[in-house]
Parts: sequence; C-alpha cells; structure tokens
Amino acid sequence: MFIPHPLSGPAFAGLRIGLLGGSFNPAHAGHLAMSAYALKRLGLDQVWWLAAPQNPLKSGKGMAPFSARMKQARKIAVHPKIIITDLEAQFGTRYTVDTLRVLKKRFPRARFVWLMGADNLQQMPRWHKWPVLFQSVPVAVFRRPGYAVGRGSGKAAQRFDRAWLPARRAGQLAQLRAPAWMVLDNAMNNLSATAIRKQTKKD
Repeated sequence: MFIPHPLSGPAFAGLRIGLLGGSFNPAHAGHLAMSAYALKRLGLDQVWWLAAPQNPLKSGKGMAPFSARMKQARKIAVHPKIIITDLEAQFGTRYTVDTLRVLKKRFPRARFVWLMGADNLQQMPRWHKWPVLFQSVPVAVFRRPGYAVGRGSGKAAQRFDRAWLPARRAGQLAQLRAPAWMVLDNAMNNLSATAIRKQTKKD
C-alpha cells in the first residue's frame, strides 16, 4: 500500500478519499466499521485515518503516546483501502481547518470527504473556524446512539441547512462542490474510545 506523504499528491489525483480524523485513543472496531461503510456507501477509493498528535478540545491526561496510538490503529485497520497516516504531525497542524487547507494544497486533484459521527456534528461549534470545514469539503455524518441528527439538529446543521442532501445521493457526495453534507443511513454502533478506556481501567 502506498502511504500518502506531503510530496505524493500526484499519486492520488482523481481518487475519492474519505478523511477520518481523531485521537484514536484507542482505535477500535467502530472506526473500522465506519470506514468500511464509507468506502462502500460513498463510493470511495480510500479512507485515510488522520491521527492527531493532540486534540485541542481534549486534555492530554490519559492520552496514550502518539506512537502507541498509531501502532494500535494499524493493528485495527485490516483493510486494503484504509490507510493510517501521521500527516497532521508532518504538517504541524493543530486544527482540522488547517489540516484540510494543507491537504487540498498538497493533494489538489484528490476528491476529499470529511467523515464524522453525529456526536461531532453536535460539538462542531466548539471547533476552530468550524464553518470553514463545511466550506472546504463535502461532509458525511454517521448516526450515533443517543444523538438526534438531521436538518436543523444543532447550530452547524442549521447554519448549512441549504447544503443538506438526502442519503440516497451518497454515491455522488465525493464529486460535489462544498458545502454539501448528509447524514448516512448506517447501522448504529455503540463502541467508543472513552468506553474502551474505562473498561480497560476496570480490568
């Protein structure tokens, strides 16, 4: 598998690539299921996991070392089209909007889609310059237990209501111009990194 790096843009020209950002503390089967579903439902060529050295919205307390999180992610992501990357560390970016800006500059002909759970859609107004994310790339939102999500559900959804698309158009999303977003009709998954860490401490 060819791993993307800052100078490898031409190798990914024309590819439809899902971007799944996060701390991956730890990576788990839920991340894998989400990525596999995105590959099929959105017609993607690849999904890149953008492991963050440190999430600016989370405390460093309880955060495993970056190298350990990368190692665990590679262990979990047993799929030929899922690629674990340390691009944020290489770029030196802290915020998602800055990472996207550099990605689009380094990979100008790739067709990116941002992948995220409904929990992150609700928290989106806390993200640095969050409207820029929606204006930069199409966004696919995954349903999560306990989170009502859809048109009008939260500040971000309301702000970009006119850019909402029905899930039946999922196969077109990667080709569309931002802003464009939808809530996918995925099966619910209860796995979370927080719950896994708590269980690990109990064990």
